Amino acid sequence: MTTHFITAEIDLQETPIKLKQEIEAELEKRGEPLRWAITEVDIEAQKAKVEAVITVSSQGK
Repeated sequence: MTTHFITAEIDLQETPIKLKQEIEAELEKRGEPLRWAITEVDIEAQKAKVEAVITVSSQGK
């Protein structure tokens, strides 16, 4: 198992709950999220920048 620091750009959602679900779904595509944070929001582009630490099994995901 290895850990990785990643960034992702997520479209802003209608509600905070939907945004959280969208972030978690995107991060789970890349591995198992240990922690994440929204570090930047671009209102004009309607995007949120997310930084996360994930784990990936050595057998691949």
